[in-house]
Amino acid sequence: MSGLQRKIFLKIACLRKIAAFIKKDFLIQLSYPFSFIFSLFSILVTVATFYFISKLFGQEVTLHLKDYQTGYFPFVLIGIAFSGYLSTAIHSFSQNIRHEQIIGTLEAMMVTPTKLSILIISMSLWDFLFTSITTVVYLLFGVLFFKVDLSQMNLLAALIILILTIVSFSSIGIISASFIMVFKKGDPISWLITTFSGFFGGVFFPISILPKPLQTISYLFPITYSLRALRQALLQGYSLKMLASDIGVLLVFCVVLLPLSIWIFKCAIKKAKQVGSLAHY
Repeated sequence: MSGLQRKIFLKIACLRKIAAFIKKDFLIQLSYPFSFIFSLFSILVTVATFYFISKLFGQEVTLHLKDYQTGYFPFVLIGIAFSGYLSTAIHSFSQNIRHEQIIGTLEAMMVTPTKLSILIISMSLWDFLFTSITTVVYLLFGVLFFKVDLSQMNLLAALIILILTIVSFSSIGIISASFIMVFKKGDPISWLITTFSGFFGGVFFPISILPKPLQTISYLFPITYSLRALRQALLQGYSLKMLASDIGVLLVFCVVLLPLSIWIFKCAIKKAKQVGSLAHY
């Protein structure tokens, strides 16, 4: 077998492993149809709730949204729809690792001839696919039932921002999973990010209404740049050039956090193996 053939074979093998993980998680999800139906109903209720809340606000709130040239409801719809990726990234990796520990399959997966990065991605890939489905549903409900105008959206820019968003959020999630790998419980990363991102990241209100010191803190979170850029791409059709500053910051988060998270995760596995707690729960 030539070197090229070997590389092609290994890539096909990796794709098959990833597909096997997706198939497994999809079949599990399929076995609980009522859960999916309830999720759809919950999304509709959430969207309707914020729609009627937006009816309470007058021009005073709109003044804080002048950078987005929209009302409160489209603003918050984008926030709650895409903040799901943060929740998935923070909790998916750690929850899946915890689940594999409990059922006793984590150690078996770790000794297979599979790259660590493939294992990490595969275990949580379905969660991100499902989050993408729910995000589309959020937007569809907003457009079809509540007349949100997305006709100007720049889809290419939104997809690029979304990819950078997922990578940066997932890096934090992998660091969170590292604590679970070693300590099993008591992960401070997911608590800190989940608790403060909704407030400082501009999910429910523009950060411009915060006092200046708190606005400074908000710029430490990647969700701030992600949601601002996504809103401008989807609601105003901003070009990649116009979004360059936010995209650049997200890229920096990715370049710094992703290698760091993989390194921390490798250290966590090494530590768990040394103390013999890889399969303990």
